[in-house]
Amino acid sequence: MFDKILVALDGSEASKKALATAVELARTHGARLHAVGVEEHLPHYAATVGEVEEAKDERDRFFAAVMQDAKRLADLQNVPLITEVGAGNAAHQIVQVATAEKVDLVVVGAKGHSRIHDFLLGSTSDRVSHHAPCSVLVVR
Repeated sequence: MFDKILVALDGSEASKKALATAVELARTHGARLHAVGVEEHLPHYAATVGEVEEAKDERDRFFAAVMQDAKRLADLQNVPLITEVGAGNAAHQIVQVATAEKVDLVVVGAKGHSRIHDFLLGSTSDRVSHHAPCSVLVVR
């Protein structure tokens, strides 16, 4: 049923649940699994270039650890995992990767900033489900 699955990871508990679900689906269906992380909150301004680079290095280390943990979990289930980290708007980047990779399913965690934030701006999972070129599974 699924040949290619994309899972969105941000290090949250919700994305860890999404990863566990995506790994199990990939194992069950013999699907290829691709994980994407998006560095969304880089500083928009800073006093020095060094401060921006320091913040970027910190986010790079964070996402490297997230992807390393994901690979460990996938390896335990004998599921090969391709990882990538990009920068920008999370929903846009996830949809872009899903389109470019021609995935059959996107798996995302139901992550709530707050009810007010989601009401005013919409959640990443909501935006992905509206714009993805394939089915989207939102894991709670």
